[in-house]
Amino acid sequence: MKKVILLIIAIIIAVAAILIFNTLMLSSRQVKAENFEKVEFSEDIFQNLADGLKFPTVSYSEDAIPDSAAFNGFHRFLAETFPLTHTTLSLEKINTYSLLYTWEGTDPSKKPIIFMSHQDVVPVDQPTLEDWEAGPFAGIISDTHIIGRGSMDDKGTLIGLLEAVEKLLEESFVPTQTIYLAFGHDEEVGGGNGAAAIAKHLESKGIEAAMTLDEGGFLAENLVPGIDRPIAMVNLAEKGFASFKLIVETSGGHSSQPPKENTIGMLAQAIVDLENNQRPYKLVKPIDYQLEYLGAEMPFAQKLAFANPWLFKKPILEALNAHTTTAPTIIDGGVKNNVIPTVAEATINFRILPGETIESVKKHIEQTISDKIKIEPVGFLTNPSPVSGIDSDAYKILEKTIRGLFPTSVVVPGLVGGGTDARYFYEISDDVYRFYPIRIDPENMTRFHGIDEKISKENYQEIIAFSYHLIKGFN
Repeated sequence: MKKVILLIIAIIIAVAAILIFNTLMLSSRQVKAENFEKVEFSEDIFQNLADGLKFPTVSYSEDAIPDSAAFNGFHRFLAETFPLTHTTLSLEKINTYSLLYTWEGTDPSKKPIIFMSHQDVVPVDQPTLEDWEAGPFAGIISDTHIIGRGSMDDKGTLIGLLEAVEKLLEESFVPTQTIYLAFGHDEEVGGGNGAAAIAKHLESKGIEAAMTLDEGGFLAENLVPGIDRPIAMVNLAEKGFASFKLIVETSGGHSSQPPKENTIGMLAQAIVDLENNQRPYKLVKPIDYQLEYLGAEMPFAQKLAFANPWLFKKPILEALNAHTTTAPTIIDGGVKNNVIPTVAEATINFRILPGETIESVKKHIEQTISDKIKIEPVGFLTNPSPVSGIDSDAYKILEKTIRGLFPTSVVVPGLVGGGTDARYFYEISDDVYRFYPIRIDPENMTRFHGIDEKISKENYQEIIAFSYHLIKGFN
C-alpha cells in the first residue's frame, strides 16, 4: 500500500513538473513594436466614407441581379473622389460590377501584393429602421461616428484603402512591387461572380502574388478573459460553408389520427439528433497557433492551461469553437392546423473545420438521422480554405505593421468562422491573410450585419493609416 501511495505521489509530482515546465517555456511570440510616424489626413475622409455609404449596393441572393444604378453610381463616386488613383492606376471591370485596380511597380522581379475588399452590403430589416441612429443609407456623420450600412462591412476598408493610395500618390510614392486592389461586388452571397472571377482573371495573366489581404480579422477588445490588451486576429484560414436540406415526405393525413411517424415529428427528431451529435472538437492548424500566441500573454493559471493542451484541450477548444458547427436555420412544413403535411423541410448550416470536408459532413448527416429522410445540398458550398503560414516575409511585414501602429496589441494567428472572398485567391497567392484593424468589442460586435452599423472616426483613421503604412512597408 505504501508503494502505491508513493507511486501516486511520484506521478502527481511528475505531472506537476511537466505542467509548470511547459508553462514556463511558453514565452511571448510578439515582435518588437516600432512606432510609426503619425500620418495626417484631412477631415474630408469622413465625408468621403459617408458619401460612399449612400449607395445601396445590396446583395440579396445569389440569383438576384445587382442594382446597376447603385453600383454604377458608386463607381462614379469613387472616380470623382479619388482622381489620382483613377489616373495613375489602371482599372478593369470584371463581370460588369467588380473592380480591379493595378498599380504597376518598378521591379517586375518582385511578386505583387493583392489588397481586397468588397462593394456590396447586406440588406437592412425594415422593422429595425427606427432602431438606427440615422438612416442606413443616409450617409450621416455624428460627433464620433460615420453611420450606415457598410461602414464596418466592408466599405470602410474599401474606401479607406483608396484614401491611403490617394495619399501615397499625393506624396509621389511609387511601389517597387505591383499592387492590385480587388473589389468584388457579391461577397455577401458567395463571391462567385466577383472575387472568384477576379482571381481567375489574374490567374489567366500568370499572376503569382506574395500575399493577399482581405477582411475577416480585427482588433478584439475585452473579448478574451485574462487579456486586457487589444488582440489583433490575423486569420490564416476560414472554415468551409455548407447547407443541407432535410426533406421528409409521407402520405400525410388527418390530425385526429396521427401515424407513429409524423412528418414534422420525423423532421424534428432529425434536427435534435444532429444537435445532440455535434462534430468533435479538434486541435488543428491554425488553432494551435492561437493557443501559443494567446496563452503566452495570459495570467499564470490560464497560461498553464494553454501551455498544456494535452490535459486541458477540451474546454479551450470549446471556447475557441474549434469544431464543425451545426445550425438549423430554416424550417418549413404544414398548411393547416388539422392536417398532417405530406412534406416538411429544414435547412441545416455547417461551418466546416479544416481537416473535414463537405462530403464528410454529408456522411455524418447520413449516419446520424433516419435513412427515410432525403438530404440535398443547398446553394453555395465550399470546403475549408488552406492554411497560410506565419514564417513568410509578407506575414512578418504585416505583423510588424500591426505592432508599430498598435504597440499594446497582441498579434494572434487564427481561424475565422465566417466566410470571405479571400478563399478564391489561394491558387494565385503564396499566402492569404484576413485582417484590417476594425475594433470589435462586446458593444459593437452585433452591428456587423445588424442594427445601427457605424464606425468611429478614430477607428476609421486607423484603418487608413494601417493601409498606408502596410503599402510602404512592402516597398
